[in-house]
Amino acid sequence: MVRLSDLLEHAPETIHRAIAHILLAKLYRKPVAPVFSDRYRRYTQSEAVSKQAERIRQTRGRKVLTSPQGHLYDLEEVFEAVNRRFFYGLLGRPTLTWSAHVAKRMLGHYDAAHNTIVVSRVFDRPGTPRYAIEYLLYHEMLHLKHPVRVRAGRRCVHSREFQAEERLFPELELARAFLKRL
Repeated sequence: MVRLSDLLEHAPETIHRAIAHILLAKLYRKPVAPVFSDRYRRYTQSEAVSKQAERIRQTRGRKVLTSPQGHLYDLEEVFEAVNRRFFYGLLGRPTLTWSAHVAKRMLGHYDAAHNTIVVSRVFDRPGTPRYAIEYLLYHEMLHLKHPVRVRAGRRCVHSREFQAEERLFPELELARAFLKRL
């Protein structure tokens, strides 16, 4: 028995067939025919389906929020400083929170569905230079300024404009070197 997400329940029959082909190919460890994977990808990454998925995440999704105030750094204070320094104070402040756990793989992320920036607690300790936390917040703030776009059925998270603006961070190389050592 196969159950489909309600997001795909009313998809065209061609999409249901593509899903069936993909599932059977994976079940029997066979290659997925590109025509079916492309059809499925184009449908699920279309603007209409992406917006519907975002609405579902907003209503059903849960976000674990702790506090912007850490032991060493206050994310709200750092956000305001970075906002003034790089964005002329024009970015609206999303919800800011430290992660529930000390994550070393996902150091930070912007969740557009919940308008939240989450920063790993790994940064809230002595020995973390301020420029590292500023860079991390700056990167996530760029996601506010340059939202994800879908082009030709593919999500573009770090556009050319995003990357060009990211390179303007003065301590970029120092921050990236610090992040690599984590």
